[in-house]
Amino acid sequence: MRPPENRLKFTLLAWLLWPLMGLLIIDTLATYGLSLKMSNLAHDRSLHEIAREVALHVKPLDGKPALTISNIAEQILLVDQDDRVRYRVWSRDGTALGGDPQLLQSRQQPPADGKALFYDDIVLGEKVRVAAAWLPFNEANMSELVLVQVAETTNKRQRLMLEILANVIVAQMLLIAMATAAVFFGVSRGLRPLSALARALAGRSHLDLSPIDPRRAPLEVRPLLDEVNALMLRLSGTLDMQNRFIADAAHQLKTPVAGLKAQIELALAETEPAEQRRSLGQLYLGAERLSRLVQQLLSLARNEPGAAQAVKFQRLDLNAFALEICMEWAPQAVRRAVDLGFEGSQSVMLNADPDRLRELINNLIDNGVRYSHQGGRVTVAVRSGNQREPVFMVSDDGPSIPVQERDRVFERFHRLLGTDRDGSGLGLAIVSEIAAIHAARITLEDDVDGTGNTFSVHFPHQAD
Repeated sequence: MRPPENRLKFTLLAWLLWPLMGLLIIDTLATYGLSLKMSNLAHDRSLHEIAREVALHVKPLDGKPALTISNIAEQILLVDQDDRVRYRVWSRDGTALGGDPQLLQSRQQPPADGKALFYDDIVLGEKVRVAAAWLPFNEANMSELVLVQVAETTNKRQRLMLEILANVIVAQMLLIAMATAAVFFGVSRGLRPLSALARALAGRSHLDLSPIDPRRAPLEVRPLLDEVNALMLRLSGTLDMQNRFIADAAHQLKTPVAGLKAQIELALAETEPAEQRRSLGQLYLGAERLSRLVQQLLSLARNEPGAAQAVKFQRLDLNAFALEICMEWAPQAVRRAVDLGFEGSQSVMLNADPDRLRELINNLIDNGVRYSHQGGRVTVAVRSGNQREPVFMVSDDGPSIPVQERDRVFERFHRLLGTDRDGSGLGLAIVSEIAAIHAARITLEDDVDGTGNTFSVHFPHQAD
């Protein structure tokens, strides 16, 4: 089942309406209590007046109070078109003098100063409002009092309370509806820049990764646009790297593949077994050069700026690490009749990615062994430079690189004129990229004896 879409407009309205509805409920409860209080206050006075009228019909008789109200006066006094009214009169000794026997004496006595006590009760299953008061009945002696109780059902009170409550709630509901409409209109107007931005993005080409102008968007959305622009910048860099890799691969693979094709055609045309073997040998060498070229292209792509997201640095001893790799190169140096030596130091600790550091060292040693003449010398050295900077060095006695060419040798596919050695021109470019990943700098100088070159990789200061 597809989840409902989360729309910002309705989310904002919901966040506004939920608090308003909560306030409406709280206000309704408060208004209910207030309207009930106001309704009771308005009708309690009438009950108190009825109690006073009843008290006027109590007369002293033989020194005792007696209720002398006629039936007609009682009907006139208790008539009400909405509610049923009852009364009862009690003497001080608790004797009932008259009235409705269903109306029991209150457990809570009203004050003796004539003020009425109002309370709610149930009579014959009906909710009633009762007024009780001690009232004088003898004009000659105002201290003689009787207890008068008057009870009235609550129909008028409930109707007045509901009218007050309805008037308040309807006004508040109208106010909430107007506020909702105003907010809906305001939110719609406020989101118009986002709609315009969406239309502008929808009209873009898939190749257009230019940044979005954040000035056209609300201030609250600008952080999102900044992140989108940063993502586009990274995507643009990634696409540039991919395009450059494809261009490099197409440029470099075209010639070796054409050479392999020509050698295969030549081998197929040979009829002599010896010539066929010689052609197959050439094919093997061509395939080996092509394999090395592919490996270097992949290595170069893996170490592109921004593409080295999976770099895993760890603590290692540069001296022992370089010695191990140097020993792996010894058989090839012997085949080329090159004297490969190693000048170590004490333990030189370094934070580096082992795989990439191995590529860097392999490419520098390969460069030295490849371009040294037969019987030449290549020296690999590890030093601890000034301020405890680890330094890796490779010295050879190959052709000296002119000063004006020393920066260009680290460019892709750059080879010195007059060089007769096999190579793709990618080894030193790979070294440069890996050094950048490790925040190291590379220097190229003449060898100390004036013959050949010395490549030095200076790694940054290493904390303990």
